[in-house]
Amino acid sequence: MHDTCVPHYEACLWVLRQTPGILRNLLFLATREQLDWRPSSARWSISMVLAHLADVEVSGFRNRFTAMLGEDRPRLPGYDQLALFRSGTEFDPYAEMARFEEARGQTLTLLEGMPEAASERAGEHAELGTITVGQLLNEFAFHDLGHIRQAMELYRAHVFYPEMGVYQGYYKINP
Repeated sequence: MHDTCVPHYEACLWVLRQTPGILRNLLFLATREQLDWRPSSARWSISMVLAHLADVEVSGFRNRFTAMLGEDRPRLPGYDQLALFRSGTEFDPYAEMARFEEARGQTLTLLEGMPEAASERAGEHAELGTITVGQLLNEFAFHDLGHIRQAMELYRAHVFYPEMGVYQGYYKINP
């Protein structure tokens, strides 16, 4: 059932459905070195982006949707996106991509089956206060697009930019 009360419901779901394929297609020819490259110690690699997407899919999004759809005004914990990286673990980008795709399929099943008028169901976020299903769904699509852009910028800056010669003067990169 489609919740027509959620602003941009169809656009949000379209983005969420497309994200795994976009990333997989973009990264099809990438080498492991390219996927693990970090422009600085303060910035993420594509492998780290994929690990984050797999982790936040469940902890930052699906768990919140499930709580808000199943309970009245549940307490929603914050999400520390850097906790995943504190252990110094190296991530296998191929395993993280597979984990993300599997988790995304489960999340889409949940979202596509939302009852009518689910958009106004709310929860109390530990850091942000009241949030609704509709707000979280729009943030989810926005989040995906930001990480697609991030992965693309990392890839183009590391793979193509160094080989452009004088054409580098036409561009400002920020991987």
